[in-house]
Amino acid sequence: MNNRNDSHFRQVAGNGLIRLVAGLLLAVGVLAGCSERADDDRPLVVATTTMLGDVAANIVGESARLEVLMPRGVDPHDYEPSSQEVALLAEADLVIANGLELEEGLEDVIAGVIDDGVRVLEVAPLLDPLPFGEDDHADEDDHDHSLDPHVWLDPLRMAQAARLIADELAKIDPSVDWSARADAYAAELEAADERIIAILASVPTDRRLLVTNHDAIGYFADRYGFEVVGVVIPGGSTLGEPGSQALADLVALIDELSVPAIFADTSEPGAVAAAVAAEAREPVAVVNLHTESLDAEGSPAATLIGMLEENARLIADALA
Repeated sequence: MNNRNDSHFRQVAGNGLIRLVAGLLLAVGVLAGCSERADDDRPLVVATTTMLGDVAANIVGESARLEVLMPRGVDPHDYEPSSQEVALLAEADLVIANGLELEEGLEDVIAGVIDDGVRVLEVAPLLDPLPFGEDDHADEDDHDHSLDPHVWLDPLRMAQAARLIADELAKIDPSVDWSARADAYAAELEAADERIIAILASVPTDRRLLVTNHDAIGYFADRYGFEVVGVVIPGGSTLGEPGSQALADLVALIDELSVPAIFADTSEPGAVAAAVAAEAREPVAVVNLHTESLDAEGSPAATLIGMLEENARLIADALA
């Protein structure tokens, strides 16, 4: 893994509007539990995504107050914060964000709270990020060749993320052995990695070809020896729009390679993926993976480790 200096703190211009909104909301007590938090001297940690929230929960335990901005099932690409959530970010002792333009609707808000002195850790840029793969059927002007933010789909990268979070927490409260907790959780992620390898062992090398709804599982493919041969929506965001020629080319590619499944996502309707599957010569299944958010409490994908293992089972069942 590629460790960078200290934390990944961006230097940005001031954002007086963020300060004004946060201050007004706090003043009128809009945030639920405001008075209770005032009596709690534990650090306030705010994670942007459900995946980062789960990692953080395994480290902070009861030693910090943890809030997760995005609800389960929400696509981080098009999430927009409420005014209460803006104020929560301004109040945090540590914000744990993904970065690499994943949280598009939060970028200005995060820039503003950084300017106000809030400690923000963006983990993805510190985890040896991969570039998006070449996409032969996407229009050149539409394809995003920037770095892929979907780092949580590699358990070994997330083991490193746990240690980075522990390092930041130690700067806020050195009285807690955050590092030991991070190491214990990292060991769980490393064990999950071994289980995923075993789950995927049934998929022959020549069938390790993936077509996805958008370019989201490059880290999974890189870690476990798969190749992403095509995507329905060009680029790494669910907000892109495929062209008709690009879709026709994708159907042709599916026919040529005899791809048996298109992998969509539970947080984003796969109507276009279903239309592409319907055009293929042979039956093509549309399989919903959990790539953008954890699933509901009690489901197999309710935790990061559960999500990774459930995705592996779904992929193995579809391709084996």
